[in-house]
Amino acid sequence: MDVIYAETGTAAQAAIQATSTIPIVFTSGDAVVQGLTSSLIRPDRNATGISIMAPDTVTKRLELFKEALPRGSRVGVLWCPGSESDETQWRNTQNAARSLSLKLVAFEVRNRQDVDAAFVAAAKKRADALFFSDCGLFNALSSKIMTQHRLPSMYPLSHFAEAGGLMAYGRDNKEAARRLAWYVDRILRGAKPADLPIEQPSKFELVINLRTAKALGLTIPPSLLARADQVIE
Repeated sequence: MDVIYAETGTAAQAAIQATSTIPIVFTSGDAVVQGLTSSLIRPDRNATGISIMAPDTVTKRLELFKEALPRGSRVGVLWCPGSESDETQWRNTQNAARSLSLKLVAFEVRNRQDVDAAFVAAAKKRADALFFSDCGLFNALSSKIMTQHRLPSMYPLSHFAEAGGLMAYGRDNKEAARRLAWYVDRILRGAKPADLPIEQPSKFELVINLRTAKALGLTIPPSLLARADQVIE
């Protein structure tokens, strides 16, 4: 192979363990925390790409969610323990919630069965809404998630809102894909991973599904709708 693409930080770790010579382009959570590099500016392994973990994104996501649901105070959080990157994201969520006076009810998700159990538990614990962390497992189960619950929910990626979720705020995945293709192109032209700094997302998007809001009996503030990059009607 001339180059390997690793879709997650865990996949990148496995690829780095498998080869120290074939260039690797990855998408990861926190590339430094996950041990993929010690420096974003100058990667010190045979791997480079995009490190998507931005602590401010979690805070912004919760702020937007609270603006849409000002009366909601009890938020169920589905998150994926198991890596330092996920643990860091959970801590950032807790800190952001305290600043917004939100009470979090945590649901740890490691597999498909845990997702089902979390929905049941959220109903029993009377959560006003659900907040999904940026976890690869949720991407894999997106169609199932969209049909399993009827609570107002905030997601990290736009395709969840496009599929029926209430709101999504996070990196623009289309732009990220273009940047990853750029890395592969440069490497195939002879560049070394060490010469290609690891990037962090620079373009974010807010998507609001107005059809879902109406179905849930919610009125989204006009000021929030005006700031959305996409409103699904």
